[in-house]
Amino acid sequence: MPLLEIRNLVKVFSRDIRAVDDVSLDIQAGETLGLVGESGSGKSTLGRLILRLIEPTSGSVHFEGRHLLSASASEMRRLRRDMQIIFQDPFASLDPRYRVEDIIAEPLIIHGDSGGQKELCGDGRLRPSGRAKLDLLSRVTELLRAVGLDESARLRYPHEFSGGQRQRIGIARALALRPKLIVCDEPVSALDVSVGAQIINLLAQLQRDFGLTYLFISHSMPVVRYLATRIAVMYRGKIVEVGDTDLITGNPVHPYTRSLLEATPELLA
Repeated sequence: MPLLEIRNLVKVFSRDIRAVDDVSLDIQAGETLGLVGESGSGKSTLGRLILRLIEPTSGSVHFEGRHLLSASASEMRRLRRDMQIIFQDPFASLDPRYRVEDIIAEPLIIHGDSGGQKELCGDGRLRPSGRAKLDLLSRVTELLRAVGLDESARLRYPHEFSGGQRQRIGIARALALRPKLIVCDEPVSALDVSVGAQIINLLAQLQRDFGLTYLFISHSMPVVRYLATRIAVMYRGKIVEVGDTDLITGNPVHPYTRSLLEATPELLA
């Protein structure tokens, strides 16, 4: 059984705009499926539909055999432990009012992984106290180290970091609950090429270390070829071609896929 099964998924916005048009895909546990296409092709919308950050018009999504679109709010809350997202913009995805330790600890607190007694903080939020607080901070430190940041980052605010460092913080937050699936929504498109390459290498290392499955969304065929085991090509809301990375980059069938490859001639066979 695939980890994720998408069948005939449709999202229609106002004025009959079909952002996602009858999409069917499978994602196997442990693989990276690269979803590639130009801006406006529906890639990010599909990623958000999978996680039910927006609701589909029709179709079905199954995660480990469970029907996500019929799940109640409480069921989705439990399922979100296993499904996380890394957002495109590292400047907008982190709350500037919170310290890094609060940003990374938030999923653990929301999902009850922090344990122990709670205390009411000045911002009106409940936070662990005593031994539970020390354990939580230890886990935050471990996550920071996993993404290449040191413990001193805990007490700083997002504006004190570069774009690449902010994206590492976002990745640490996504890892906090040890998910099975992470939707990577163009995680390097807002970064310089050299910094983006470091993030791609980090994602590859984390996949090996944590046994992750990725849906990696990108408009860049070279990036997708480097990281993905399979590639799905999206054009005007539809999946026009899907297959192993070597097959898609070496012997494309659809004219749109070939046009993406021709934009980077070194990828052509």
